[in-house]
Amino acid sequence: MKILFIGDIVGAVGRNALKICLPKLKLKYNPHFIIVNGENAAAGRGINSSIVKEFFDMGVHGITMGNHTWDQKEIFDFIDQEERLIRPANFPKGTPGRGHTIVKVKDQELALINLQGRTFLPPSDCPFEKADELVEQVKKKTKYVLVDFHAEATSEKLAMGWHLDGRVSMVVGTHTHVQTNDARVLPQGTAYVTDVGMVGPMDGILGMERTAVLHKFKTGLPARFVVDEGKWHFHAVVVHLDPATGLAKKIELVRMDEDQLMFE
Repeated sequence: MKILFIGDIVGAVGRNALKICLPKLKLKYNPHFIIVNGENAAAGRGINSSIVKEFFDMGVHGITMGNHTWDQKEIFDFIDQEERLIRPANFPKGTPGRGHTIVKVKDQELALINLQGRTFLPPSDCPFEKADELVEQVKKKTKYVLVDFHAEATSEKLAMGWHLDGRVSMVVGTHTHVQTNDARVLPQGTAYVTDVGMVGPMDGILGMERTAVLHKFKTGLPARFVVDEGKWHFHAVVVHLDPATGLAKKIELVRMDEDQLMFE
C-alpha cells in the first residue's frame, strides 16, 4: 500500500503545478491513494467547489483543510455534502463539515483525520484528545489511518507524532509551507514528517508575493498578501505501508520544481 500526500496547494500556481506533476508521480510511484491539503487552493485562502471538482477530476481521493477552511464563504454550500473533504476535527462542536472520513479505492479503505494545533493558531479543542477519540473509532473500520496535523509549532507536531506512534499509519504536518528534513518511521511504526511543504510559487514567501510580506516585517504595518505568480515548486511525501499491520515501512520526501522539469 502506497500513500501520496501532497502539501498545501497555494493558489493558481499551485494548482497548475499539481496538474503538471501528478501524472509523473502516478507513473513513478503508482500510489493507491492520493491526498492533498487544499486550504490555500483558492487565491491562497480556502477552497471553492470548482477547485474541489478540479482536484477530484485529477485523481485526488481526499482533501484536508486547516485554519483557512472558512475563508471562501461558498464552502458552507457544499462542505456538509462532500464526504471526501474534511476540516480540522477539533473545531468546536456543531461546526459544519466533518473532521474525519474514510475514502475507498476498489477494495481498499483509508481513514483520514484532520486536526489543528493550538500553539500560535486560533483557539480550538484539544487535538490530542480528539485524536484519541477518532483513532479508536476509525480503527474499527480500517487499519490504514492518515493524520494531517495542521499546526504552527514544530514541538506540537512532534508531540502528536509520538502520541500516535504505533496507532496510526502516518502523521504528516502541514501549515508552515516549508518541507522539513526529519521524515522517518517512528519506533512503533508510524511514518512522520514535521511539515510536508507546499505546492505553489517558489520565489514568494510561503507562496505570497514577497514585497508585501517584507513591508509588514520591516514596518510592522498591515499589508495585503496576494499569491505570487512566479515559478512553482512541489513538495509531497510517499509512504509505504505494510498490508498486514497498516503501519509504515518507509517514507520518502518528494521535491520538484519548474526548472528541474524543464530539463527532464
